[in-house]
Parts: sequence; C-alpha cells; structure tokens
Amino acid sequence: MLDDPRTVRITGDDTAAVFRRADDVDAEERPDDYRGRPVPEAYVWCNLTSGNSARALWLLLLPFMVVNLAHWMRPTTHDRARTVRLYGLLVRLAGLTLTVLLVAAACEVALDLAAWQCAGTPACAERNSWLGFLSPTVPDAGWWSHPGRRLALAAVVPAALTGLLWYLSRRTWSAYESQQPMSRDTEPDEESGGTSLGRPGFWYGRRLVARLRAAHTAAGLLTVAAAVGSAAARFDRGPGGPALLDTLGWLLDAALVACAVVVVWVVCRRGRSENRLDQELDEHLVRRLPLAALVLLALALVYAGWDRPGWHSTGRLPGDPTFGAIAFFQGLLVIVLAVVAHALHRTRPDPRAAMRGLGGPAVVMLACALGGVMSGGVAQRVADWLNGTGVAIAGPPVLLTWQASVIPPLLVLLLALCGWLAWRAWLLRRTELGTVELDYAGEPRDPARTRRIASTRAMATLTDRAPLFVAVTSTATLLLGAGALVGALTDETPSEAAEGAYAFVHGAAETAQALGSWLIGFGFILFVTWGRRAYKDASARRTIGILWDVGTFWPRAAHPFAPPCYAERAVPDLTWRMATWTRAEDGRRLVISGHSQGSVLAAAAAWQLTPADRKRVALLTYGSPLERLYGRWFPAHFGPAALASLHAEVDCWRNLYRVTDPIGGPVRLPGSCTPTVDREPLKDPLAYGRTPAHPLPAPILGHGDYQADPAFAQERQRLLKRLRPEVPAQRPESDMQS
Repeated sequence: MLDDPRTVRITGDDTAAVFRRADDVDAEERPDDYRGRPVPEAYVWCNLTSGNSARALWLLLLPFMVVNLAHWMRPTTHDRARTVRLYGLLVRLAGLTLTVLLVAAACEVALDLAAWQCAGTPACAERNSWLGFLSPTVPDAGWWSHPGRRLALAAVVPAALTGLLWYLSRRTWSAYESQQPMSRDTEPDEESGGTSLGRPGFWYGRRLVARLRAAHTAAGLLTVAAAVGSAAARFDRGPGGPALLDTLGWLLDAALVACAVVVVWVVCRRGRSENRLDQELDEHLVRRLPLAALVLLALALVYAGWDRPGWHSTGRLPGDPTFGAIAFFQGLLVIVLAVVAHALHRTRPDPRAAMRGLGGPAVVMLACALGGVMSGGVAQRVADWLNGTGVAIAGPPVLLTWQASVIPPLLVLLLALCGWLAWRAWLLRRTELGTVELDYAGEPRDPARTRRIASTRAMATLTDRAPLFVAVTSTATLLLGAGALVGALTDETPSEAAEGAYAFVHGAAETAQALGSWLIGFGFILFVTWGRRAYKDASARRTIGILWDVGTFWPRAAHPFAPPCYAERAVPDLTWRMATWTRAEDGRRLVISGHSQGSVLAAAAAWQLTPADRKRVALLTYGSPLERLYGRWFPAHFGPAALASLHAEVDCWRNLYRVTDPIGGPVRLPGSCTPTVDREPLKDPLAYGRTPAHPLPAPILGHGDYQADPAFAQERQRLLKRLRPEVPAQRPESDMQS
C-alpha cells in the first residue's frame, strides 16, 4: 500500500495499527518538505479477522454469526419505531433458540447417546470399553453405574461447552466492545434521515452484549439441568416412585421454568442504545442470572444422582420432543419475522433491497438450518461411532433423522438452481463477446482472450443473483423442515414410515435417509477438517477471514456468542485518527481511500465525524461493496438515503469499479447528486494485446490491484487538488487495507 519496504508503525498495536514510510515518520516536524504533496498512511486491520490460530474456532460459531447478521438486515422504514423494536426482539429470540439447540445437541451426545443408551446397553458398553465404569451390567458395577449418576457425570460436557462460549464471549467483549468511540453529541439530522451508523453509541454495544451473554449462558445451563432432571423426574412420577423425590422434582421444575422466564424477559426487555455512549453495565443481572442457573444445575445433578432402586436406562431419554419444539418455534419466528419485515418494507419501498426487504427472515432461516445441520451431524456421527455396525442402541431422536433425510432433495433443488444460473451466465457470456470486441476496437482478434474476458464479466454478475439463491434456499428449507417435523410425529424413521407404500416411494425414502445421514456426517467432518486446517495454516485462516469481513463487521446485537465485531475496534481507531488530524491548527485535509471492505470502514468512520470534520475529508473508494452488497442487504443502514447523505456531507467522493469485479460496483446515488461519485467502469484488462506499455499480456485484475490502473492516481490527485487549502499546508492521504 505504501509502495516502500521500509515502514514504521506510528500508532496502534499488534492487532491494528497505522503505518508510514520510514522517511515520513517525522512529517509534522518538517512542514516545509511536504508543501504541495501528501503524507501517505496505511491503516492495517487484517489481524482483527484472521490473526492468531484461535480464529479457526470461530467456525463453530457460524450459526450465531449468521443470525446476528439478520438483525441488521431490516428494511428502511419511517416512523415505525415499535415495529422496528419488534423486529429486533424476534431476531434475538431466534438467537436464543440457537443457543438452546447447540447445548441440547451436546446433551443428546453426552447424556443420551453415551451415558444413557450406550453405557446402559451391554453390547455397546462392551464395544466401547472406556464406558465400562459406567455400565451397570459388568460384574463389578461401581457407584457411577446408577443411571442418574451417569447423567450427572455426562452433564459436565454440555456445561463445559456453555462455559467455553461464555469465556470466549467475555474475552472478545473486553478486547472489542470495550473500545470506547470518540465522545460527541447527537447531531440533529441523525434522527430524521441518513443512517444510524453515525450515532455516538452505535459502535459501543458493551451493555447489550453483557446482558445477552448472561441470558444465553443461563439458558445453556438451564438446558443441561432440564435434560438431567427430566429423566429422574419421569421415573419418580411413575407407579411406585418415591413421593419425596417426586415433590422435589416438581419444585425443581418450577424453579427451572421461573428462571427460564427471567431469561426470556432479559432477552426481550432491552435492545441497543445508540443515541449516546451507554456506560452502564447491569452488573447485578450479569452476575446473578448465570449464577442462579448454575445453582439450579447443581441441584439438578444432586437430584438425579440420588439412589433410586429399580431404575434402569432403556430407550432414549425423554428429551426427544425438545428438538421438535425448537424446530417448530424457529419456523414460527421466521414466519412472523417475515410479516414484520414486509410491513416495514411497505412504508418506504426500496426496489434495490434484497428480496423486497425479506433478507433478514431468510437469513434467520439459514442460521437455524445451519444449527440443525451441525447438531444433527454431531449426533449422527457419534451414534454411528458408538454403535458401529450393530443396532445395539436406539440412536438419535427421530426428528434428526428426518431432518437429515430432507438434505438430498434440497441439494437436488439447489443443483438445479445452480444449473439455471450457469445457463444464464453462459447466455450473458455470449452477449459479452460482442461487447468486449467493441471495448477493444482496432485490436487484433484473439478468440481465446475474448472468451476469457467475457467469461469473467459474466461470472462477476452472479453476485447479483445471490438474493434469488438465498430466497430459494430459505423457502425450500422452511417447507422441507416443516415436512420433517410432521414426519417425526409418527415416531418412525422415513424408511419405517414408508413401509407398505409403493416400492418406488419406499426406495426413495430409504435412499434419502441413508444419503442424508452420509451427507450430514460428511459435512460435519469437512467442517472440522476445515477448522483444523485453518488452525494450523495462516493462508487458510485468511480465507476464513474474508468470511468474517462481512459477518463480523456488525455489532453483536442478536447473539452474544457470535464472533466479535472488529468494527467496534476499527471504526473508533479510524475516527480518532481522522478527527485528530483534521482538527490540527495548520488546516489539514484528508483523502481516505478504501478498497473492498475498507471502503465500508471508511464510510462508517466518516459518519462518526462531526459535520465540520466531514467537510475536510474526501473519499476515494474502489472495488467497493457499499451499494452492491451492503446497500441491498442492509438497506436501513446503507440504503440510497444513507449513501446520498454521506455524499452530501463529505467534501467529495469518487468511486472506481470494474465490470469484471464480482464484489465491487457503482454507488448508484439516487436523483441528480452532483458532483458525480461513480467514474465510468475501468477497463480490465488494461490492454487487450501487447503494447509498448504492456509488452506482456495484461492480466484480468477483477477485484484486486486497483492502484495499477492510471485512473486511481488521477482521481487521487483530483481529490487532493479539490481539498487544497488557501494557505499551503500538509495534505495527507490515509489508506485502508481490506
């Protein structure tokens, strides 16, 4: 970025910092040497998303990250504050169900499959000798062979998982959300138009994350307590059950329900505070709610471990309906959220908004599907591993088998959709062949090179088809999930339910069940393998970092266990640097250039400045997804009104893009906004054939290396001249890296 191997960090730390060339370190002390030329700086933030190897563990948090994205995808609206709050509340509830689902899956593996089914079955316990000390069938059965004590011991696994999530959330919370933005008063126009990204408290979600972390931690611990206590309570309430333990079981259930009600109340009670820097922390709630859930878990373990003569583990644990209830509630939340999003979209329709404002509900559906695939994949693989080739244990709940069975038809549908998109791209490629020849008229024809350029252009347009792909996937997932839920009511697997039907139907059911089980297991293994590779390989971590660029840009407003929001560190960093520079007494100006995700950070930081500071800043964006991705998927924050307000508030803004770029695109400001932001599309490649300037074939650059185009230097110089103050002074350029 600085075009010099000798760079020096002038401010920041190992995570994110500002660099200069070694020759420019003391530029402020030599103003005469910099009259008429800028002082270039580079803000490097890549370690926030792809730094140390622990980032690979964030893959396990993928469903939480996806549901958190849905919170920010609400449509643009006007004077519908209550409906906006309802939208956020529904997304937070969906996030809570994902936490319960993940912990329930851990309970299914540790408590049901291992401790209850396998350890209680002689053939399975004999095959897995490490479970021998839990088996009641061995001659020297020990103290742990009692069913309740086996469950209490196995509960350590899901409880430890909940504790790990709490620890990761608290650790990243102290490193990211605790970075306080520059304090300032709310601007009058921030309540009437533009975007909420400019509000003083937008990038400071410390209080909400702490509240949600306490609630979700308590929910996880309560899920474990319910899984342990329900099995013992079922025995106590049966014929001949101990009366005292039966009473204690009812009291424990009442306490668990009361604590669960408090958890839901905490999740629903408060959303984000953005109009000011909210310094409060709700310390009593943050500490006492998880502690109360932990006490109830301890009581549930003692209650289950009490001696009960005649109690034996048979079949599955009585928690099978849990997965069905979670799936039903998630589907209901998605439907209600779609109704709310549609109502918001109707108040101010945006033709460019993805899926007509229904992007948020669709993404919530995908998050729930990801959670279901991960939980079902773990349960299925562990069951196969414990059971081997036999049929000694009952296996996971029937619903998980039905959910796995709908994966093959979903994949067939998606393959058909991909085939249709490929056909459309091929048709567009044929059209682009003629366009390429016109763009490079007078050049010797090279059919192979023309096809490569046309193919790159056609493939770049597939990004604009993403809303269609997400819409089809989420709708099909919702319908197939509903079918799986209905099928599971039979308490039979798909192959068992299809017995007696036509041979084709029975064969299709058996194939879907077997193939779905294999696919869900393969997906889980692939997921773990990818995470392990990313843990060891920095290049693979950088690939995952690209995913985090978008997924973790937004604050954790719906799920506290999502990967941390790097923008809560990067945006205050940039805001402080930009404000302190432009407020200097010698009339300094600033050109901030951002590539790809860096352009999004540049816009967010510019919104955080005061109006006077923004007027001393010019923007140069290139390969920018501001409108193409963020404007369409997050219309309430990057919609046409927001981008138009940014254009009006900064001194000037120029944007570069290529038709071969699958990510960046034009800003498309509405109306007659002048001066214009978008430059005409840059040529890519710069030369069709060999020229004196390009004696070797010029590459097709696509999304990268915009600085190689002469247009970049031209636009930068144009902005510097526009910002030239009346009295000669330093004119810096601050670059950002994506």
